[in-house]
Amino acid sequence: MADVVRPKRPATSRHTPAGGAPTAPHSAAEADEPRIDVAHVTDMLLGTWADTRRRVREMIKDPAYWKIDGHTVAEQRERVLGQLQLLVDGGVAGRAFAPEYGGHNDNGGNVAGFQEFVLSDPSMQIKAGVQWGLFGSAIEQLGTKKHHDRWLDDVRTMKVVGAFAMTEMGHGSDVAAIGTTATYDAATEEFVIHTPFRAATKEFLGNAALHGRAATVFAQLITGGVNHGVHCFFVPIRDEAGQNLPGVTSEDDGVKGGLNGIDNGRLAFDHVRIPRENLLNRYGDVAPDGTYTSDIPSTGRRFFTMLGALVQGRVSLDGAATTGTALAEYIAITYGNQRRQFTSGAGTDEVVLLDYGAHQHRLLPRLAQTYAQFFAHDQLLTTFDGVFSGEHDTPEERQNLETLAAAFKPLSTWNALATIQVCREACGGAGYMAENRLVGLHHDLDVYATFEGDNTVLLQLVGKRLLSDYAEQFAGKDAASLARYAVGLAAGKIFHGAGLRRLGQSFADFGSTARSVELGLRAEQQHELLAGRVEQMVTDLATALRPAAKLEPAEAAALFNEHQSELIEAARAHGQLLHWEAFAEVVRTVADDGTRQVLTWLRDLFGLWLIEQHLAWYLINGRLSTQRAASVTRYIDRLCGRLRPHAQDLVDAFGFAPEHVRAPIASGAENDRQNEAREYYAALEASGRAPISEKAMRKQQKPA
Repeated sequence: MADVVRPKRPATSRHTPAGGAPTAPHSAAEADEPRIDVAHVTDMLLGTWADTRRRVREMIKDPAYWKIDGHTVAEQRERVLGQLQLLVDGGVAGRAFAPEYGGHNDNGGNVAGFQEFVLSDPSMQIKAGVQWGLFGSAIEQLGTKKHHDRWLDDVRTMKVVGAFAMTEMGHGSDVAAIGTTATYDAATEEFVIHTPFRAATKEFLGNAALHGRAATVFAQLITGGVNHGVHCFFVPIRDEAGQNLPGVTSEDDGVKGGLNGIDNGRLAFDHVRIPRENLLNRYGDVAPDGTYTSDIPSTGRRFFTMLGALVQGRVSLDGAATTGTALAEYIAITYGNQRRQFTSGAGTDEVVLLDYGAHQHRLLPRLAQTYAQFFAHDQLLTTFDGVFSGEHDTPEERQNLETLAAAFKPLSTWNALATIQVCREACGGAGYMAENRLVGLHHDLDVYATFEGDNTVLLQLVGKRLLSDYAEQFAGKDAASLARYAVGLAAGKIFHGAGLRRLGQSFADFGSTARSVELGLRAEQQHELLAGRVEQMVTDLATALRPAAKLEPAEAAALFNEHQSELIEAARAHGQLLHWEAFAEVVRTVADDGTRQVLTWLRDLFGLWLIEQHLAWYLINGRLSTQRAASVTRYIDRLCGRLRPHAQDLVDAFGFAPEHVRAPIASGAENDRQNEAREYYAALEASGRAPISEKAMRKQQKPA
């Protein structure tokens, strides 16, 4: 922590001038305020699988797991491959597998530990995800016991390195339309895997360019002249010497914007034959004579069931993106708590960056957002573990899991990119240096926004679920019930649209920010505003799309397309609401008074920051008066000042050790430089040899 000039009487946030001051408190102890129990908050952030996360964090303190900047692509790839073997040797690999295949049946712990690898080397994290979370999981989740017995232990131990061959050049998120075919030949009891045109080439596949020996290939299953939709097949692609097998063509994707420790590449197949048993047949099978059977009669439902079995990729990225964001915030806030820039104008020391109001406003709301994401992610991970362990594996819970993952992954990955960039800028030129990790972290996490489901497409899935749930409210309702709802909806429109709510707020507030906050911006009202926005957006959208049921398909598609942006925004608002609710739920459980107080301020900052981002909507729709809307930003500034003394505690609570951070600007070196400079000038002044400034000289020479 940086040395500070302390006032004789400890300042509190209420006494700290806007814009900061050299005497602003830099810690909760110095401010004489409530403070968080850092160790307890660390436990809260690490969540249900805290012990697993700590074990992984201890393991990756070893430099063997760290990314080395400046390596060539070839060197990075070989290093990361070796790191995966270290994970095998350390007993970390394949924790989700059953014990008979070397695992621990620990689905939640497996994903929780995997996310921590982002602290050591994101390429290692993602390559591990390809090997065990995609390639291995496809065998485990889509295959049956014969497949598990044959391949899972070899996958866990890296005897078989694999690629997950779903995405194609011509189809990314639209998996149902992929072009690769798997045509059954009853005469030989084989499937013929084929790439019929260039755009059907499998693309962006980890392990495809160099290390993979097999791939789980998604293809259209055709038997007896009938296409039964997309299924997954185990396809060998290279021999033990690393040479492509007959009919397999591979290409190297080469240098990427990040994650260059992964050998991404393309795969194409020219009538490659595999045994019938290589169909991963949990959800659909082909008999020796070519007869197709499935327990799921609907092609569409079967397809989504298969993809749902692979949801852990999205769950993993949500947590990893949040951890990566927390690392960036730790670096930026620690540096901002030590770096000094510009004097206060009163002849005092230069001001610590985090004392500036603008610096607080750019970093602290995003810190609040990251806390919310940690708490929401633990709920998502608990849901995931319940489904995949079988304890709560019902169609309803699977649908809920898929919707949560589709809502959270876009928000956390987009937030990661935006926040890491803000942190980079907040550190000035030092943030641009590779050794301080922010630029590399941004590069490596950039692709998170588009793989494991493009973010925009995922939010469309969430939006459609919201519309479906909305429609279910009226299933089986009689005309009188629908009429009552319509009257209530109309009354709400009149109340909001005519400005009656805004008028009432203005009279109640009397122009006072304090009254605006007390009467309309506390936790209950924050929830009402956030939830009300989602409800109205979905209602308006459903009303606009209602005519589609009576239109021709092309016209209905056009109508939907007109409202696509609204659908995505409604889904985004829904995800933000869930984040806020998760934060609020955790705050209610905190027993320690100081911790609860600080986290309450942080939750309020998050809620009001979400509202501030959409003030135009709240004003247009009559949810806030202009007075109360103006109070949102003013209160955010006050909360930032109130939380400023707690900023270091809040990032220390992430629980990162120096070996996890590895950024010189967050190591205390900046504090040492600042102290050296201050001591130099203090000694110079005391010696009487300090030169006088031109301004001071002119003042002395000015006639009385």
